[in-house]
Amino acid sequence: MRLEKPTVDLKNEYIEFYQEWKNSGEKMIPFVIEKDPADFDAMLNYLSDCEKGIEPQGSWIAKNSTFWLVDHNKIIGVVNIRHSLTEQLFNSGGHIGYGIRPTRRKQGYGTKMLLLALLKAKELKIGKALLVCYPTNIASKKVILNNGGQKDNDFIDQQNNTLNRYWIELEDE
Repeated sequence: MRLEKPTVDLKNEYIEFYQEWKNSGEKMIPFVIEKDPADFDAMLNYLSDCEKGIEPQGSWIAKNSTFWLVDHNKIIGVVNIRHSLTEQLFNSGGHIGYGIRPTRRKQGYGTKMLLLALLKAKELKIGKALLVCYPTNIASKKVILNNGGQKDNDFIDQQNNTLNRYWIELEDE
């Protein structure tokens, strides 16, 4: 099991991953998987631009890197690491967003993917990572806690939704 940068070599596997999520009707998380892979090269270019800090005008998101969790050449999940925090990300997005395909949940993949993502975040010189989830997302909360998440103050968004915020130390002690 490994994190891998998006690549044309896994095009068919990614399209299968995307279609499974789309068919589930669930919200696509992290935000980068909302990008339709019908024009696969354009999607890869978009992800590459995000990593270079080339963002759509007025974007709320910071420079970010996307990785696919791959197990036996099957894409299990996607993680997106924001290199810094905008005000919106500080309040309600965090440094890391992740999602596991619907048919592979509750098998420990989320905890493993976040652990691997935290190692990538450390390489990016993020000393302390913020993670955010809704209080009703018990699975995500467990993944964060399993990786050392320390509860911070909650944030109430403009729609009056509560978001739980957690910090994970990445610097060597």
